[in-house]
Amino acid sequence: MNVPFLDLKGQYKAIKDEVHAAMDEVMENTAFAGGPFVAKFEQEFAKFCDSKHAIGVGNGTDALWLSLIALGIKPGDEVITVPNTFIATAEAISFAGAKPVFVDVMEETNNMNPALIEAAITKKTKAIIPVHLFGQPVDLDPIMAIAKKHGLFVIEDACQAHGAEYKGKKAGSMGNAGCFSFYPGKNLGAYGEAGAVVTNDDEAASQMRMFRDHGQAKKYYHGMIGWNARMDGIQGAVLHVKLKYLQGWNDARRKHAQEYSAILSSVKDVILPRQAEYAKHVYHIFAIRVKNRDELMAHLGTKGVACGIHYPVPVHLQEAYGFLNCGVGSFPVAEKCAAEYLSLPMYPELTSEQINYAAQEIKKFYA
Repeated sequence: MNVPFLDLKGQYKAIKDEVHAAMDEVMENTAFAGGPFVAKFEQEFAKFCDSKHAIGVGNGTDALWLSLIALGIKPGDEVITVPNTFIATAEAISFAGAKPVFVDVMEETNNMNPALIEAAITKKTKAIIPVHLFGQPVDLDPIMAIAKKHGLFVIEDACQAHGAEYKGKKAGSMGNAGCFSFYPGKNLGAYGEAGAVVTNDDEAASQMRMFRDHGQAKKYYHGMIGWNARMDGIQGAVLHVKLKYLQGWNDARRKHAQEYSAILSSVKDVILPRQAEYAKHVYHIFAIRVKNRDELMAHLGTKGVACGIHYPVPVHLQEAYGFLNCGVGSFPVAEKCAAEYLSLPMYPELTSEQINYAAQEIKKFYA
């Protein structure tokens, strides 16, 4: 049996007619850069996230970067985040001119350990970026309390957590800003690059809308030095079509996670992802942890089961961030997890037969 790691074509076929109709409408209106189709999606996504504003941008990295700029993060500042994330989280901090300061994570959730934050705060610290990794929300209450105590901003990196919930509240809606990526493989994916920021801060929203469009609130009148970070009209139209399916797709992912877990729970060599009691996990990634990852991945490959690794090298050990001088052992939990993660196929269109096949092959490997 063939079990691809991701099957974008299957989802496309299911909504093909709607997507083509939406794209044709963009073509007929020649509204290609920003415009009404983006604005319509922004309204819908803000409502979905229980937020006042949504600002459509070019990608998730733009979303993080614009949030930092709008909140006044500048060269010389420090921003606390985690090392077990896609490098874009740190890149956005760097491109705002600030310094990323890492804290370790908790094994149980793969997310930021709130107990380590205050020790990392200095006079230069201006913000915290917790990452809702793999679709599991961070334990935000203690982080928000620390931020309030020290006068810091909180920017949620929700790029993998579309529709996830923390104590009944939508991911992205609780901090000063919430950042999303609509990269094609995400729970809510565009047909190209796109991203968004949600916020309840009127001034920050206004700043981001201007910055994404070369610093102009009115065409050819530039109130600031901005950038081109607009969302394409076609992506706005596609995301409008797909948004109404997101809840059902997330429910399917949660069901798949339960099916994997039911079969693999008896395998002592496999550490399964667990949903925190405060969370509604949306399983963008279903990453198990195993000691002999490379051997298992090779075995599954021979059986037609494609897997991935998210992420093999923590950000603090990447060559790009060597200047931070954070060597091996600096963040032991993140490093341990990075050495053991193996991401199994996870997308709404997976069948129970495919899940059972993949899981049984894992059981056979360890047997």
